[in-house]
Amino acid sequence: MRLSALLAALTCFTLLPAAASAQSDPQFRGEYTDWRVFTRETDAGRVCYALGRPADSAPRSHEHGSVYFIVATWQSGSVEEQPNLLVGYDLRPSSPPRVRIGSNRYSMFVDEREGFMDDLEDEPRLVRSMRRGSTMRVEATSAEGTATSYEFSLRGVTAALQRVEALCS
Repeated sequence: MRLSALLAALTCFTLLPAAASAQSDPQFRGEYTDWRVFTRETDAGRVCYALGRPADSAPRSHEHGSVYFIVATWQSGSVEEQPNLLVGYDLRPSSPPRVRIGSNRYSMFVDEREGFMDDLEDEPRLVRSMRRGSTMRVEATSAEGTATSYEFSLRGVTAALQRVEALCS
């Protein structure tokens, strides 16, 4: 079940249009300080997610493309509060993204332009840290070897996740 949820996430959040898909365009559902909430109807049902953009990106000389940190929930209940990093370039699998909130650190695995939690038990821990923290730093490495980092504000993430839960419960 976890692999099918991962594959659904990849098709749900990719910014490239999917051919012959019954997915609808994302519907904006609200803004909560630095986080936004969207829903999207898919073949597997409604997906609700909170999305944050980095307040700062480094190095400035790197072409980052669109960068988001997403926490998604499926109305079906197959996925609840799944954290996900999405960047505008291919990530290096041998140097996966790392997330830091205060003294808490988490590792992700790479699937092309996305990072997912390496340890499923860390997903709820990361989301709890996000709710309690003020900033989140994510470090990643591009496929070409460029070290990148992003700082996300966590202001509004708790309200955004409460809205996600209400929309997909």
